[in-house]
Amino acid sequence: MQRPLKKNIGIILLASFALQGCFSSHYYVLSTASQPIVTYTKTSMSIGVEKVTVPEYLFKREIAVAKSNSEVTFLSDGTWAEDLDAGLTLRLIGFLQKKFNQPNVHAYPWGMDKQPTQKISVQVSRFIAQGEKVYLDATWQVKNMRTGYKKSRLFSTEVPVESSASSKIVEAMDSAFAKLEERIAMGLK
Repeated sequence: MQRPLKKNIGIILLASFALQGCFSSHYYVLSTASQPIVTYTKTSMSIGVEKVTVPEYLFKREIAVAKSNSEVTFLSDGTWAEDLDAGLTLRLIGFLQKKFNQPNVHAYPWGMDKQPTQKISVQVSRFIAQGEKVYLDATWQVKNMRTGYKKSRLFSTEVPVESSASSKIVEAMDSAFAKLEERIAMGLK
């Protein structure tokens, strides 16, 4: 006996949604900019932030966890509510706006005739939980658009994770990215 076509399509769609993490009960973001403890005023500066680049394992919506230096698994109890590259870019923009009391921080290129005075690029090479820590390794660069002078720096941090629960891993990732934001702001100062 054959199943009706509608029922087969329904089963296929249901399986597809389940595989994509659509039934996850917990969604996480890292795009809420933290409030800086110390702020600066730089009224003559405009900042362009290029889209933050991330490793391909962060393009999936599931939260990645390293089992070893060469094996990555994905948690089933949590899903990213946004693409991390876009979310991290927006978060960095928001943080720099708060840090410098500066509304002139935008995504670069922003389609305006006027160039920013400073341009920031960030390449994340590692952003993952492994064991009892979250690791964040990145390269960032600030370019003075008037003079062409570039300042490039490496960044590396590890943040302890209280447990292997998705919410605790995301908390530690949030803390690690906050450290990177602060370091970039110091490079602009």
